[in-house]
Amino acid sequence: MSMSHLYGRREEEEEGVEIESFEVTDWDLANEFNPERRRFRQTKEQATYGIWADRDSDEDERPSFGGKRSKDYTTPVSFVSAGVRKTAGEEKQQQQEGGSDDSDDDSPPAQPPPRATAPKKLQMGTFGGNQSQRFAGGIQSGKGIGSWEKHTKGIGQKLLQKMGYQPGKGLGKNAQGIVNPIEAKVRKGKGAVGAYGNERTHQSLQDFPVVDSEEEEEKEFKKELGQWRKDPTGTAGKKKPKYSYKTADELKAKGKMAYRGTPASAGELAQVKVIDMTGREQKVYYSYSQISNKHSVPDEAPPSLATRDQKGSGFALPELEHNLQLLIDLTEQDILQSARRLQHEKDVVVSLSHESRALQSRLDTEQDAIKRMETVLALVERFPTEETAPGKGPTLQECAHMFETLQTDYYEEYKTMGLGDLAVAVVHPLLKEKLSSWDPLKDSSYCLEDIGQWRAILESQDMHSSGPHSNMDPYHRLLWEVWIPVMRSCVSTWQPRLVGPMVDCLDLWAPLLPPWILDQLLEQMILPRLQREVDNWNPLTDTVPIHSWIHPWLPLLKARLEPLYPPIRSKLSNALQRWHPSDASARLILQPWKNVFTAGAWEAFMVKNIIPKLALCLEELVINPHQQQMEPFHWVMDWEGMLSPSSLVSLLDKNFFPKWLQVLCSWLSNSPNYEEITKWYLGWKSMFSDVLLAQPLIKEKFNEALDIMNRAVSSGGYMQPGARENIAYLTQTERRKDFQYEALQERRDAESVAHRGISTGVPTNFKDLIQTKAEENNIVFMPLVGKRHEGKQLYTFGRIVIYIDRGVVFVQGEKTWVPTSLQSLIDMAK
Repeated sequence: MSMSHLYGRREEEEEGVEIESFEVTDWDLANEFNPERRRFRQTKEQATYGIWADRDSDEDERPSFGGKRSKDYTTPVSFVSAGVRKTAGEEKQQQQEGGSDDSDDDSPPAQPPPRATAPKKLQMGTFGGNQSQRFAGGIQSGKGIGSWEKHTKGIGQKLLQKMGYQPGKGLGKNAQGIVNPIEAKVRKGKGAVGAYGNERTHQSLQDFPVVDSEEEEEKEFKKELGQWRKDPTGTAGKKKPKYSYKTADELKAKGKMAYRGTPASAGELAQVKVIDMTGREQKVYYSYSQISNKHSVPDEAPPSLATRDQKGSGFALPELEHNLQLLIDLTEQDILQSARRLQHEKDVVVSLSHESRALQSRLDTEQDAIKRMETVLALVERFPTEETAPGKGPTLQECAHMFETLQTDYYEEYKTMGLGDLAVAVVHPLLKEKLSSWDPLKDSSYCLEDIGQWRAILESQDMHSSGPHSNMDPYHRLLWEVWIPVMRSCVSTWQPRLVGPMVDCLDLWAPLLPPWILDQLLEQMILPRLQREVDNWNPLTDTVPIHSWIHPWLPLLKARLEPLYPPIRSKLSNALQRWHPSDASARLILQPWKNVFTAGAWEAFMVKNIIPKLALCLEELVINPHQQQMEPFHWVMDWEGMLSPSSLVSLLDKNFFPKWLQVLCSWLSNSPNYEEITKWYLGWKSMFSDVLLAQPLIKEKFNEALDIMNRAVSSGGYMQPGARENIAYLTQTERRKDFQYEALQERRDAESVAHRGISTGVPTNFKDLIQTKAEENNIVFMPLVGKRHEGKQLYTFGRIVIYIDRGVVFVQGEKTWVPTSLQSLIDMAK
């Protein structure tokens, strides 16, 4: 709110001088909170010149800056106390009754009412409508308070209520309101505040009775001024001299601080003469500590030349003062040097005591180590030596107990001195003597617990021996020098065909043997004996099958037996040259080797030695529906588990089914009995296992036989009653069985695939891989129902027809099927 809103301005003429009045008029009171009042609009000239602008408004309007006549600003400003005045309407009405004009330019300003007429509690009016009285700073108790807030949002009333105001009561802590308005006092001139003396009003003196005396202030000012001003001729000469005293502890403390700040030692700088010419006078110091402490105590600074002159020459003894000061300085230096020597001696005592404690601790440690070494030496001396008579020294169990004591109680000495190597000289003779009478083939568990106990004692986890050398682990050396010679002599006299005791012995000792020792035993001792025995083996004369004394070594030797297999196959092949399928002993000899030989070696052996014999047997088979000899067929089918399905299917395709279909055709051409043909067909089919019937080629041959029978029934001529229906029923039944078997097989394959983890998204076969690639490239991949090629299911890959055989994709070309890669197949499909 601007000052022009707070205070009204009037222009009056007193003795020809225009005066600006700052009193609060009734126009201000009537229009301050009136939103419909006339707004004063400032002109451009008033904005530019301010109070010096010319007046261009009417006299009845709200007073503003400026006037028509010049103003005299040298006259003092009169402040009028705020009081109760009449409203403008009441004054105008009173002037009209008195016959006076509205203008009051020539009349003196209205005097404010006396303070006695002002009410004790000033209250704010409603400022709306005509009222009989208005107050400059208060409100009327409980009459229309806050009615002006109808023009606002009512925030003032809310704030007053939050601070404890109650409607109808006055303001203040006790609702007392304003008792008296603030009085104003007219200043004499235009000077600043306080330029004309005290301006306190009568009300201020009553409320704050404080003596405000200029004379007392002047006296107090002069007193304070004299406290810091020095008077050389006054009280300074009358002061008593001040003496400063230093104790030895204070001197030591200051000297210690100076000594810490000085890099050189006190002895080097004690007799250094220092001339200080930095001040007005030349000063001589006898150590750097004095010059470093010259500003530490201001009260002890030497008096200046002017001060000495002021004292007068009545007692001027400069030589005496110099000598006394020199004595003081020398005494201080002696005290400081003595304190430093004492501190140095104390530090030496502390250092020597610390070193003494360290040496004592080391001595105690060495004494403990000596005692431990004496105990270890006593234990070592108890071990048997070469001079010890047999049977008088400690036993193997006692030696083991002593080694355990060394490891548990004296581990550091055991590792530092390498006492584990002591077992070579101590344990080897005892263990060798104990194993001298041992036969591994008769009692394989003999001394097993003793060796296991020494393994826990001597075997080191840090050393990994891989062969016989000088840095072997003590336990490995024990086995290599004591146990292996016993086994070598045993293997040299061992018969390889008596395989049981030797295999049991090695199985029992294998957990205690290091890997390299077990390998040495198997490769250099056992395997050569087996090779020599295989070379001497004759399958035609030996009654003991070779697999009975070779196969027990498979868990131990594993792939090391591979060099023995070629000679065995060669000898078996020579033995089968004169073999006939009617002899079942060959199958009994070869069956244990099926899972031992590799798949390729076994298949080659069968193709070379067995399949030709079986093919001759099938060629000699005579198919006679009226009197059939089944022994040759049974001889061949007994090898079903020995031969691969593909080899057996090929054998039957070439040597059995052509004759079988030929006999069927010739039988159908002679007006046969179809019931007998049906039985004959079902009887032959029952001779084949489900595995063979699931083969596409076998299934195709039997379907071909059904087609031949259907064509024979469908041809004209005389036909046995019901034959056509029987053949049709047989065909439908067989096809249904085939379909059910295929569905069951697919379900089993799907379950096995799901069991292997097909849900993880990893393809398990080539078909799944093609399916995954088709989904990734948005290509349709689905089987063709009822479409096969050479027994293989046909699929559509986009617009291309393919089939899968042994992990290879074949694409249908113009005349033949062409193998292709998976990426080329995807490119063609796109």
